[in-house]
Amino acid sequence: MRLSHLITGPKNKQFVEKPSIIIMDHRMPVKNGIDALKEILNINDCAMVIFASADTSVKKEALSLGAHSFKQKPFDIEFLISNIKKALESSKSVMLS
Repeated sequence: MRLSHLITGPKNKQFVEKPSIIIMDHRMPVKNGIDALKEILNINDCAMVIFASADTSVKKEALSLGAHSFKQKPFDIEFLISNIKKALESSKSVMLS
């Protein structure tokens, strides 16, 4: 698995490769996570997005739009790694069915 980091901004709209998982915050400088999630899923409706935010008011909308899961910040790294593994396992089972 490769790790890539994308900083928001007008010059950084695309990944070189499609990521296996996107971990995204809601509060970002250029566009909020809900709007970014809509754009990502419009480009790739199978994108695996883990939405992370301290703002729990956006949880229901993020999940209803198609985020794989919502993680309330702050959380510890072990919790995040566990959720990444679960997301990868679920994406493998979807590909096999």
